[in-house]
Amino acid sequence: MRKGRRVFQGRRRVRIRTIVFYAVLGVFAVIWLLPVIFVIFTALKNPAQLATSGGMFSFPHPLDWQNLADAWSIGNIGLYMRNSVVITTIKVPAGIVVESLAAFAFARMRFRFSTPVFIFILVGMVLPVQAALIPLNSLLTQFNLLNNFASLIVIYIGFGVPFGVLVLRGYFRTIPLELDEAALMDGCSYLGLYWRIIMPLAMPAIAALIIFDSLFTWNEFLLAQLFLTDGAMRTVSAGLLAFTSQYTTNYTLLNAGIVLTMLPVIGVYLVFQRYFVSGLAGAIKG
Repeated sequence: MRKGRRVFQGRRRVRIRTIVFYAVLGVFAVIWLLPVIFVIFTALKNPAQLATSGGMFSFPHPLDWQNLADAWSIGNIGLYMRNSVVITTIKVPAGIVVESLAAFAFARMRFRFSTPVFIFILVGMVLPVQAALIPLNSLLTQFNLLNNFASLIVIYIGFGVPFGVLVLRGYFRTIPLELDEAALMDGCSYLGLYWRIIMPLAMPAIAALIIFDSLFTWNEFLLAQLFLTDGAMRTVSAGLLAFTSQYTTNYTLLNAGIVLTMLPVIGVYLVFQRYFVSGLAGAIKG
């Protein structure tokens, strides 16, 4: 009787903890969603509704879908998104190739000073971007590489290498070494081992990096604003400044532009999200 009561009380405590846990998560989810709701509601209002409606979270009525079309054409969001798509679709795969090759060497090959070199690469994670602005600007100006997508992509890859190597090295180390021995005994080269065995098994970690790299590249503002001064070459993060002048800000078109620029990143996350948790968990474990 007492044993059954203890079991019942234990289950009740577990149930209460579960309810409290999900209630807290729900509160944080609502707090996180509030800015998103504000942006979407503002994007679907006209300036008169925004000035006279009952609060910034009031539902827009009627819905002004014209803001999205105006932001795309008049605000040049379509042009800025095209530039960002070009940069992101080149930088992300190229960066992952560089990072995966370095991580493969650190995780699966033995060579002298591998640990000091790995630590040296990780130092790049604590280097602030602002500390490199003056040297980078001097270098790009000297070689006439300002307003050049290729130079910006190379800089993005350089800043992304430390984190990518850290994640992929950790995941590569969770793959059994017996696979390497069997492949090498069968005549497979290290390059074949990397491409045919390690990379397919590391897809969860690669998918997680695709999400992180895409988000970073798409939203990066400071370097794009400084090194792409030509208005026709702006990315979405820098292009959104066009809705803000010295004295006024067109909040409805600005938020409409923000809504449009969020859609590609959300699409990338939805495609790769099922690998996201497993990829990071394996990297941390490694």
